[in-house]
Amino acid sequence: MRRGAPDRAAGGGGGGGTHLPLDSARADVALNKLQLLVTRKLDGLLQGDYLGLLSGPGSEAGESREYRPGDDVRRMDWPVTARTTVPHIRQTIADRELETWLAVDLSASLDFGTASCLKRDLAVAAAAAMAHLTVRGGNRIGAVVGTGSGNGDGGTIIRLPARPTRKEAQGLLRTIALTPSRPGRADLGALVDKLNRPPRRRGTAVVISDFLAPDGWQRPLRKLAVRHDVLAVEVVDPRELELPDVGVLELVDPESGFAHEVQTSDPALRARYAEAALEQRTAVAKALRHAGAAHLRLRTDSDWLLDIVRFVAAQRHARTRGTTR
Repeated sequence: MRRGAPDRAAGGGGGGGTHLPLDSARADVALNKLQLLVTRKLDGLLQGDYLGLLSGPGSEAGESREYRPGDDVRRMDWPVTARTTVPHIRQTIADRELETWLAVDLSASLDFGTASCLKRDLAVAAAAAMAHLTVRGGNRIGAVVGTGSGNGDGGTIIRLPARPTRKEAQGLLRTIALTPSRPGRADLGALVDKLNRPPRRRGTAVVISDFLAPDGWQRPLRKLAVRHDVLAVEVVDPRELELPDVGVLELVDPESGFAHEVQTSDPALRARYAEAALEQRTAVAKALRHAGAAHLRLRTDSDWLLDIVRFVAAQRHARTRGTTR
């Protein structure tokens, strides 16, 4: 679709309307505002009752080892003990040692938005939320960023090493925000697979995309979820779900440049469009669920801060009931 919303805001609804132009000085100001939004609003809402972005205890489970006199029996690993007939306990890794990796898809299809912001801006806002909420107490965060290349080779992937401190996280976000848009589609499967190589100690992986890529990303995502806790952040614009009745509308594919005029006054056409969009999004949700990833959908016409809080609350509720994602 044709790119919309020339006023590039990094947060719809109550998100604060922070602009994220591809300008170094103004991007720094915008990212500073995003940091304040996250640390003052989102961080405060998620402290106390909520344990984190994904369900789980405060310490990451590590490897099992044989029980030794004096070990805490509350850490007994009963499945391993039953298999080996030898008492084992589950070792834990301190929160300060956790590592989070972001896979951020910045394909040309994210340079579109008809509400309060572009999908690209919402992707940067989501990355900021994940970064500032996870980088504390020595935790590290890194990222891989995928863009289109314009020559049909699957796009370019940028790797940003994992580092601690909020200052380093802010630098990582700055690089993501200033990554230029390029025509073409990034290879989402290759982008996700970058988090599988080299193998890393168990941590958290966050994949941010509109998931409009062709099939091929499901298998790398399933492989990633075997070793890590995976959160998939799906970025959506309302016009990708249904067409408005506005007469003749020119639609442009931002990845190929192909243009097509559509008569949106036709109710049958709008119904077919909505049905196809629902089928597509249902398939994406099913693939994410089968991969074992938690699924968070953010919309350009919604309050992304509130959506994240609701997601965490749902995760916590599922955990207390003993259910899965």
